Amino acid sequence: MARSTYLSRLGLFLFLSCSAWGGTLDTASVLDLAVQVEQPEAWRGLFASVGIEPTTEPARFRVLVGDDPAAIQLGFRPTDRTVQVASVVDKRSPNLKIVWQNRVELTVYEMPEAATVFVREKRTGAPLLAGLRQAAGGVLWTAVGPGDEGFERFPYLMHALVDLGLRLPFRDDRRHVFFDSSYRARVDLDYMARRWRRGGVHALHIAAWHFTDAGPDAYLEELITACHRQGILAYAWLELPHVSEAFWEQNPNCREQTAALQDARLDWRKLINLADPDCFSRAAAGVQDLLSGYDWDGVNLAELYFESLHGPSNPARFTPMNQWVRDDYQRRNGIDPLEIFNPESPHLWSRNDNAWQRFAAYRSELTLRLQRQWLEKLRSNHPQLDLMVTQIDDRLDPQMKEYLGADAASLLPLASKYDFRLVIEDPATLWDRGPSRYTEIAKRYEPLADDPERLAIDINIVERYQQTYPTKKQVGGELLQLLHAAGSVFPSVLLYFEHSISRPDWDLLPHAVSGVDATTTGAGLTVHTRGPVGVSRPGPVEVNGAPWPVGDEETIWLPAGRHVMSPSATRPPMRLLRLTGDLKAASAQPSGVHFTYNSKARAIALVDREPDSVLVDGEPFTAPILRAKRHWAVMLPRGHRTVLITAGGLLR
Repeated sequence: MARSTYLSRLGLFLFLSCSAWGGTLDTASVLDLAVQVEQPEAWRGLFASVGIEPTTEPARFRVLVGDDPAAIQLGFRPTDRTVQVASVVDKRSPNLKIVWQNRVELTVYEMPEAATVFVREKRTGAPLLAGLRQAAGGVLWTAVGPGDEGFERFPYLMHALVDLGLRLPFRDDRRHVFFDSSYRARVDLDYMARRWRRGGVHALHIAAWHFTDAGPDAYLEELITACHRQGILAYAWLELPHVSEAFWEQNPNCREQTAALQDARLDWRKLINLADPDCFSRAAAGVQDLLSGYDWDGVNLAELYFESLHGPSNPARFTPMNQWVRDDYQRRNGIDPLEIFNPESPHLWSRNDNAWQRFAAYRSELTLRLQRQWLEKLRSNHPQLDLMVTQIDDRLDPQMKEYLGADAASLLPLASKYDFRLVIEDPATLWDRGPSRYTEIAKRYEPLADDPERLAIDINIVERYQQTYPTKKQVGGELLQLLHAAGSVFPSVLLYFEHSISRPDWDLLPHAVSGVDATTTGAGLTVHTRGPVGVSRPGPVEVNGAPWPVGDEETIWLPAGRHVMSPSATRPPMRLLRLTGDLKAASAQPSGVHFTYNSKARAIALVDREPDSVLVDGEPFTAPILRAKRHWAVMLPRGHRTVLITAGGLLR
């Protein structure tokens, strides 16, 4: 989109004040829409991931590479020494192993006295990435370009720009995050919930197996309440056929068996034979008690299929081979499936592909049968809960269907009947591929879905088994680009998991945006957005000519569409600070705030005044309300709703 001459001439930044666009420059009130670089294409992927345009036009922030004359003038001066760079240390995360795929010989530079050095060569300490703050912005100097993808050399380059004062323009607070309480057993849950909210967490998917069959649990109740108080939804994350430690110990006859005829205790999961009707009933009773006993907003039925990732070549990890399945398969096909693993049998998988393919098809059919059973149970018993089903990709990596029994083509037609979203899990075999893999995954699933809004993607943020550069785990610029790419083609993005997200990434996580563009006009800032988005700003604004009541001290929230923002001298009497539903429209009222939303789960609205009354679709609604330090959380029903929240005393 072409940008205005005014915007280009002033360096693609926007000054927001309470009365006008313009005035004396206050760096705390600047919204940066661009960064100046000499070769924009080399930086486009990294900057686009946070809604910033690389440009050759002047801007508040500038990136200089190597012996650029402007860098030398500022004091970044080359010496007669060189250094071979293969491994670097970033001050933000000194213990993180950062290795460049290709060794580079670089000149050693002297730094200006006021420069902050962010990255050094590991062996010699030679500075490779440094910055200078300036009166109206800053300069980031780098000894070499960022690489073809923008993150191969300096994972936290974008973080360095933020340290220098760069103000990222947009926020996306719609990420779902998996959470395992075993990593957070002794934390302050209210503190963590505030941190998750700042990190853009929309919903926390809580590992439910720790609490299934355990009776009432004060920690879980406090965790869910802490999330709700900060406007974060709570989902029960089920990892069937693992039910719980207690179920495994108390029901030894229900334990799954591997093809080595051992109890299927694989990695951390202890698998249960859910094909057996009696074992299914016992497991379902425990899950029912868990879901009925706490104030959940949704359920994630995750990874309900079989092992192993190596298929029949690894009998010690291959399931299911319990007696119920063996008997059922023999009745249907005339052989005990254990013969597929018998080196003396003519049915051995490696010499009889037909025998193996028949059993692989049986496993896929059994997986679908079990998924249907659980969907029926969950939807009939808990119609008010949002439902997600997480399943590993078997389209971009079709081997997963054969090895695990996962079959999206058979599962997706059930989405409308049981009203669920399919979360496609990024398989480990693809973790070394770049961000573009999400476009390829989306292309394979969209034809299978009657509604693309029922598709979501799960990004695994863990150390990869492949040799990857510059880090084993996705951090910094790579993570930002993964989020941007995934959000460009999927309406919902989930992250596995909360504890594995690097500490430096939490502050930038919500700024990885997709589907947003902004330009300046005479009226102010025009924002085009595909979905709800937050725009950084320091004061009250008007949107499309009317006072806008949705936002807090740092962010204005806009619904999908085209909107013109301009400063306002008047603060709305009541503000909607955060909303978990998709905002459709809003208006400030003399007595409160009026808004419309759509939500698959119950919606949570955070407001800055104590509610006096709540109307939903024109009718009085008795809404549960939770008090926090600076706001109130109002619990609202799922669906497409119009709400009026009023505060006592505003009209007096």
